[in-house]
Amino acid sequence: MPVGAGGLFFIQMFSTLGFSVLYSTLVLYMTGALGFSAIEANNITGVFIAFNYALHLLGGYFGGRFLTNRMLFCVGMLVQSFGALLLMVPTHEMLYWGLAFFLTGAGLNVTCLNCMVTQLFEPDDTRREAAFMWNYSGMNIGFFVGFSMSGFFQLTGAYDRLFLWSASGYVVALILMLVHWKKLADRNTFLAEASQAEVLKRGVLGIVFILLMIPIIHFFTQHAIFGNNLVLLTGTIMLLILVTLAKKQPLDARRKMYAYLVFALAALIFWSLYHLQVMGLSLFILHNVNNHIMGYTIPPQWVENLNTIVIVIGAPLLSILFRFLRQRGLIVALPFQFAMALILIGAGLVILPLGIMWANPEGLTNFNWVIACYVLQSVGELFIGPIGYAMIGQLAPMSLQGIMMGTWMMLSGVGGALSHYFSNMMVASESISALVTNADYSHTFMIIGWTSVITGIILLMLYRVLYAFTQGITKKESIKIETNLAKQTLSL
Repeated sequence: MPVGAGGLFFIQMFSTLGFSVLYSTLVLYMTGALGFSAIEANNITGVFIAFNYALHLLGGYFGGRFLTNRMLFCVGMLVQSFGALLLMVPTHEMLYWGLAFFLTGAGLNVTCLNCMVTQLFEPDDTRREAAFMWNYSGMNIGFFVGFSMSGFFQLTGAYDRLFLWSASGYVVALILMLVHWKKLADRNTFLAEASQAEVLKRGVLGIVFILLMIPIIHFFTQHAIFGNNLVLLTGTIMLLILVTLAKKQPLDARRKMYAYLVFALAALIFWSLYHLQVMGLSLFILHNVNNHIMGYTIPPQWVENLNTIVIVIGAPLLSILFRFLRQRGLIVALPFQFAMALILIGAGLVILPLGIMWANPEGLTNFNWVIACYVLQSVGELFIGPIGYAMIGQLAPMSLQGIMMGTWMMLSGVGGALSHYFSNMMVASESISALVTNADYSHTFMIIGWTSVITGIILLMLYRVLYAFTQGITKKESIKIETNLAKQTLSL
């Protein structure tokens, strides 16, 4: 791997700790400690996820234009740490201000890490996918630690200590970035070629903009429904802008961007279902699942560690498997990977109504059904999470890489905005009795689960066309390549 890749692995790991704490605990903190209703908590959690990822778009634009990627990351860490400290005060107003600072920092700096990884490789370097696999594994190690600590502190109700502990991860990430500072300099960006005076001027403008973002996000956290709708509108506008930009590209680049847009819609469905784990699924596990095992209560955050375990172990293994298959002439292409992601996460939700059907007399679902759901969802994530990041380097023109990376990450935020609607469908009743709410959960799981499975099957049916577009070639040329590879494989 290029110099700097190892440092980014550990920076990714520690910078993820604090986000994993808030991501997994926010809806439980609001309903348990601050007295919010389940619907209110879902709305605010939805806007938290939506703005976290929507701001990645601005991070992709700002990084390399106003602040270098490494500088923007450091500023984001400082702002995010202050937000975590504000959340230690258990009041509604401090919740809104803490989320405003936290989101400003988290939203702007995550794209920087992915851009720094991308810049370590040439466009045709096949090691990029493996680097993102390893980075994704490091991120999920951070999630594992964060989820574990969140569950422990949630059981004891010590949320103030939890938020203080989460801020420590940002300090370590900041120190690591400073240690690897020279290795992670911007490459092929505007600031990499600009004069010192221009860098300083743009840096000041960037800092001013970041400070102005904080009160704006504070407003949206207080008006969650409006904020969610704004993110949905922004996502739609960005996709339309990319369609317009694609039409102006040469033929091969245009086809690659069209493939990107199809995969973007598939990713939107995936992340809409994925973020249910910290909203509707968390409440389902808390109230509708028999989560007492051998005398111990399993909090929802610990269940999410099933996801991190599968990712940490599976990401490197899947990378090795893909390399093994490709060395033998077998194509493991993007359309297949995205289709598998949708089918697997959909299947994970579709099986939950079976568990509800066979619930105990109190209406509590056996914990094994939740395990199966999370394992299927996690394997599906392996086919879309790190693959999606690596895809940008393959499909995006060099001049649009930052915007397309930011848009790609913003889609997860749009998915979060949609997730809160699905979660509210599950908690239409204000009751927390499993016997009352099981029907709503089962109905919602079936609808959204089968939608994902069917969409995955459609992607498989469009495999040849999409594969041709990812290569910037025609369908006829794609079939010819497949035929030649098949002959080579048979001869081996």
